[in-house]
Amino acid sequence: MLVQVALPVPLYRVFDYSLPAEMSALPNASIPKIGTRVEVSFGRQTLIGIVIAHIFEADSSVPLNKIKPINKCLDADPILDDSMLKLAYWLARYYHYPLGDVLAVILPSLVRQGKPLDLLITHWRILPHVTDDDFRANAKKQKQQFDMLKLHGERGASEDILLLEGMQREFLKTLEDKGLIERYIESKQAPSPVKLAKMPLDLNAEQQRAVDAIIAAHEAKRYTGILLNGITGSGKTEVYLQAMQAVLEAGKQVLILVPEIGLTPQTRARFASRFAAHIVLLHSGMNNTHRLQGWQDCRTGHAQIIIGTRSALLYPFADLGLIVVDEAHDGSYKQQDTLRYHAADVALYRGFQHNIPVVLGTATPSLEHLKLVDEGKLVEYQLLTRPGNANPATMQLIDARLQSTHQQTTDDGARYDTGLTDALIGAIRQTLEAGDQVLIFLNRRGYAPVLLCKACGWQADCPRCDAHLTVHYNNQAQHSHSYLKCHHCDWQAYIPAACPDCGSQNLDAKGMGTTRLSENLHAIFANPQTSKDLYPIIQIDRDTTRLKNSWENIYQRINEGKPAILVGTQMVAKGHHFPNVTLVCLPNADRGFLSADFRSPEHTAQLMVQVAGRAGRGDKAGRVLIQTLQPENELLLKLVKDGYLSFARELLQERKIMGLPPYSHAALIRCEGKTMAATTQALKDAIELLPTAHNLAVLGPIDAPMSKKNSRYHAQVLLLAKDRQQLHRVLNQWWQPAIALPSAKYLKLTLDIDPIGW
Repeated sequence: MLVQVALPVPLYRVFDYSLPAEMSALPNASIPKIGTRVEVSFGRQTLIGIVIAHIFEADSSVPLNKIKPINKCLDADPILDDSMLKLAYWLARYYHYPLGDVLAVILPSLVRQGKPLDLLITHWRILPHVTDDDFRANAKKQKQQFDMLKLHGERGASEDILLLEGMQREFLKTLEDKGLIERYIESKQAPSPVKLAKMPLDLNAEQQRAVDAIIAAHEAKRYTGILLNGITGSGKTEVYLQAMQAVLEAGKQVLILVPEIGLTPQTRARFASRFAAHIVLLHSGMNNTHRLQGWQDCRTGHAQIIIGTRSALLYPFADLGLIVVDEAHDGSYKQQDTLRYHAADVALYRGFQHNIPVVLGTATPSLEHLKLVDEGKLVEYQLLTRPGNANPATMQLIDARLQSTHQQTTDDGARYDTGLTDALIGAIRQTLEAGDQVLIFLNRRGYAPVLLCKACGWQADCPRCDAHLTVHYNNQAQHSHSYLKCHHCDWQAYIPAACPDCGSQNLDAKGMGTTRLSENLHAIFANPQTSKDLYPIIQIDRDTTRLKNSWENIYQRINEGKPAILVGTQMVAKGHHFPNVTLVCLPNADRGFLSADFRSPEHTAQLMVQVAGRAGRGDKAGRVLIQTLQPENELLLKLVKDGYLSFARELLQERKIMGLPPYSHAALIRCEGKTMAATTQALKDAIELLPTAHNLAVLGPIDAPMSKKNSRYHAQVLLLAKDRQQLHRVLNQWWQPAIALPSAKYLKLTLDIDPIGW
């Protein structure tokens, strides 16, 4: 008897190993089971692999004298069940990725390293007799930390999770010394039945229909893909919660996917306020120990509600009953390296595997999902009204051609352009004076996107990438600590005192990022007597939220409800609830309608609608002002006048006429190397290997949109097919010989199925 082992190596095959003599003499029950880990010798390495099959010696294609014995078996029982192995096979087959590497993506790091699965992890919980009255009025910091722990219910949470959420170890120790909380090692007993911590809200008719459909599919144990197409603020989360209640009460697990790590804490808080249940967070920000703990909790059924980013979808579940993909249109669900899967697609496959409902929730459905609705592969439920007195925000265009942008004067008398029209500034001022908040969306962080010389035209470019360097100022007021940074490879340099080409000191930071816009707003809305801000200006981007707890602190400032101006990138578009924002300004958001990328209008419209949805989410009416230089643009007018769904339907018809996805199916082959000549030649050689009658459209090889990145040159070839099966038939025959070509030996070739950009 031999075992076939999948190993974490970039080879499209599995490997045969024999049993050591001492194991061969044992009964069959002692043979490593399918789904267990084994340690094996592979060349000069020792690797951990997964047993995927048992075969007879006569069935092996390898001479018996060349077959090595396994070193040892690490598990008595399988760590991957049949459904997880089927998932791995499906991922390997659909994305044309080596099975061993797929399993390496699925397994947590410590499991891949062969570590024991059972870890002793410190947990903290509140003692039963403790109430809010046990805190002195001046112990505000301790009370704040106590309240964070209270969100986790009577079971508490692991120390890793609490520290990740912003709690401090010193305060945990202080609360323990005062007899208010205790540490313990959690025993893996069956979880308690889920209880309601708060009663559900009343549903409107649209919400009720959606909830009924999800529950009906759950009770019938029937796979159903549901597109929950609800305008922003229409109560999609309440639909999730009430559908979850039925699933949880049946003893099943619920998986909630969110597009960004930053959304997991607030999503967890929302669900914890409704359910007294064991909630597990899963995302790439967790350390290896916590990931293993979460993996075990999901696998054993200890986790009842699982909230995570796309990788959470690849975890094993004891008894999964419902999958929800929130903001299902979001591009973050597409993995851009290694195994390039799309979480929404994998969610539908897992729902099919487990015979459970899968809900794709969004206010701006992708064109792919709308086509699936047309084909009857998804069932659509629309939420077109907001609960209570809330109304969707009204959208209005400001023609920037008819009025100049506002000018400010510096202390030395120089004039500069703020990038905002007087009409926009007037609306901002009016909103602030009414006691409300304003959100200004600018999807470009930093101070300015380019530094140029006014004398000779030199521009500061990244030496490692085909991109301009972004101007950054750490101290806006004095423009001190200034530097240039590449947002693609992180290369940095000081801003030169003079042009390196002509020596001129007449250097100008052109364009506007969030830092510069914030600086302009400081000048516009400063007290003329004191020069201090009349209203807080809160900048929200990757630069201001990179430190631990920074986003939580910003969120707390916003939710104080005081008049303020929020300046943010696309981070603010994803699922955040700002009840006091009544005006959203988009001074530059519509440029995507002019892009050469055929998906750009769709993505631009989605972003605009999602940002616009931050306005008027409470009882107050909301407004959205779009400052544009192209007010006659047909796509923009369609979006503003008729709404996203009508806009998307028109785009879908255009795609059908042009034969573009989703009416065709794409595979993108990328090649990177030290020279563009080598990468292009490798792709040309690969194209020569395509079967004669492949019936595919072949576009390329051409330079990638960013042809040089991190000192590596990138080229690509796009394959388009009308029939998905035909595309995969060609790839099955062609891809492995293509990457084995001599010209590709020292290059990196990757295959992206269903790419979202090219």
